[in-house]
Amino acid sequence: MKGIRYYAYGSSDVLTLEDLEMPAVGADDVLVRVRAASVNPLDWHMMRGSPYITRAQGGLARPKANTLGYDLAGQVEAVGSNVTTLEVGDEVFALQQGAFAEYVTMRHDAGVLKKPASLTLEQAASVPVAALTAYQALRHHGRLQPGQRLLVNGAAGGVGTFAVQIGKALGAEVTGVCSSRNVELVRDLGADHVIDYTTADFTRGGRRYDLLLDNVGNHPLLACRRMLTPRGTLILNSGTGDGLLGPLARVLRGLALSPFVRQRLVFFVASPNRDDLAALCDLFESGKVTPVLDRTYPLSEVPEAISYLEGGHARGKVIITV
Repeated sequence: MKGIRYYAYGSSDVLTLEDLEMPAVGADDVLVRVRAASVNPLDWHMMRGSPYITRAQGGLARPKANTLGYDLAGQVEAVGSNVTTLEVGDEVFALQQGAFAEYVTMRHDAGVLKKPASLTLEQAASVPVAALTAYQALRHHGRLQPGQRLLVNGAAGGVGTFAVQIGKALGAEVTGVCSSRNVELVRDLGADHVIDYTTADFTRGGRRYDLLLDNVGNHPLLACRRMLTPRGTLILNSGTGDGLLGPLARVLRGLALSPFVRQRLVFFVASPNRDDLAALCDLFESGKVTPVLDRTYPLSEVPEAISYLEGGHARGKVIITV
């Protein structure tokens, strides 16, 4: 089979498409023929080994793991002897490292489920990381309730497009922040209010929010906190900066401040929870949430796809077709 590998940190030039051995299938595993995958910021962070502090676990001089890609959709090609939940031929979507390849194995009880019938394979491949992040941010960490006010900074990106729709499905009044070219997109996703950041600064408005999901990290913590209700929640899903800590510096400042203020400042990493994936399936099947796809690239053009996403102007998700 073919798959993307990298053996040094750097730009997308370090990525190569290689001939590889087929993965082994254990008793508790399923083998999936990948038909589509999607690109996430996590991919280029891993590729570049940034922020540098992450290399303490991922490899100081070179990456310990040589695979990229975390979202995939495809067909089950083989199942282990202990697998009863999936069968050969099932169309599935999953969160599994190494998705930029023609075949992937994973445990049947991990983050893999049958694909919602309402989604194409390309749409399903856009779901695991971004939609789980949005769902877990709003539902579990943000504790969003019907009637509350939600602001999504970065509403036209991968997580943002899901967050706007999930927020509406949960009964919130949603405000999205995006660029001029994406205003109509975010409005079409169901946002009650849209702020064009090229003409207005959302941190200087008079409206207060119960929950602010910050997917960009381009405003000081104090300015973001100013937009919250007295007991509102700020979820830090991104940040800016270089060096040892990079965007994590902002996150760490928020976590250090959190115990001393009434407002909640939260950072988390999405986990492949099967119950949450099932809840998302229900939202897709009901038509309340629809993935937004920007561009598609073939497997051989993963480097170009990651470079495009790294540019910061993707609308929704960038897809790899296999």
